[in-house]
Amino acid sequence: MVERGSTGVPGGRRKQRVSMADVAKLAGVSSQTVSRVSNGYPGVIGATREQVLTAMRDLGYRPNSAARALRYGQFNTIGVILFSLSSTGNSRTVEAIATRAAAEGYAITLIPIDVPTQDNVLGAFTRMGELAVDAVIVIMEIHLLDTGTVQLPPGVHVVVVDSDAGDRYSVVDTDQADGARKAVSHLLDLGHRTVWHVTGPETSFAGQRRTQAWRRVLEEAGRPVPPPLHGDWSAESGYAAGLALAAQPDCTAVFASNDQMALGLLRAFHERGLRVPADISVVGFDDIPDAAFFVPPLTTVHQDFAEVGRRCVQDALHQIRTHGGSQPGTDLVPTSLVVRHSTAAPPDRHR
Repeated sequence: MVERGSTGVPGGRRKQRVSMADVAKLAGVSSQTVSRVSNGYPGVIGATREQVLTAMRDLGYRPNSAARALRYGQFNTIGVILFSLSSTGNSRTVEAIATRAAAEGYAITLIPIDVPTQDNVLGAFTRMGELAVDAVIVIMEIHLLDTGTVQLPPGVHVVVVDSDAGDRYSVVDTDQADGARKAVSHLLDLGHRTVWHVTGPETSFAGQRRTQAWRRVLEEAGRPVPPPLHGDWSAESGYAAGLALAAQPDCTAVFASNDQMALGLLRAFHERGLRVPADISVVGFDDIPDAAFFVPPLTTVHQDFAEVGRRCVQDALHQIRTHGGSQPGTDLVPTSLVVRHSTAAPPDRHR
């Protein structure tokens, strides 16, 4: 018969779990000091902290996160729900949130949703509850919250990214409209008579804001508003739009709703023998790292994803620490125009 507490191997016994008191004894400090080091609190001098960490390694001590969470009512985890990781904006926003959360001592739990329906959103929140998170950041780039199709559960610490739901939730977003205004105004200031446009998907909040701003700038300047060409964020859709625009003799400037579509435009124009920017200027949106290495280097609108992530986490932590709910309002992160070599004055024959 195997004795209780044994490993099941004759003569062997189950290894006792190392306690905080064991670490404190080996390090020659109090259990409170071990707790402070374990939880990452400041105020422990370097030499003492190293003594504690060495004792933890020597004993194989692992802090009991679940017990600590039950004791303090906090899990130090932020949930992130999103509908797509494929778009540049979403993936970089998640990266920024994760980086900022880690700097604050928090981990993130990511739940993607394939089909954005009310049931799937509520299911994701239920799952988040099972995984024990302190707050949830929802990256809802498509039109759902603002149409009433999806409602978030009440009484949850929530921050929403990239949505037109600031009247009901705490929203953090890039100033999409101002970025588009800067792009279109730059091309008009160079002397172009008008600016053609390749849109994002019709369901995209960001894409809609950029298109609305493009149209508004042209109308306010008294310029013709060409029919927009519809894209889906992909370089392929930008390429298709570029082939169509290359056949427009009066097209000297194009504003693409993202850099990937701008890349497709550059290839299409090259294949049709149009020089960028000598014959036609192109501006993108996002300022992805590769944009500076396009041929030619792309003029584009820079989104500060790191700042978006910082503000999302800051808002979530504020709700956690004050035990408050999501406060309605939209926090807009400014954009900047990065001028490179894909824009110039129009050729004389088009003036």
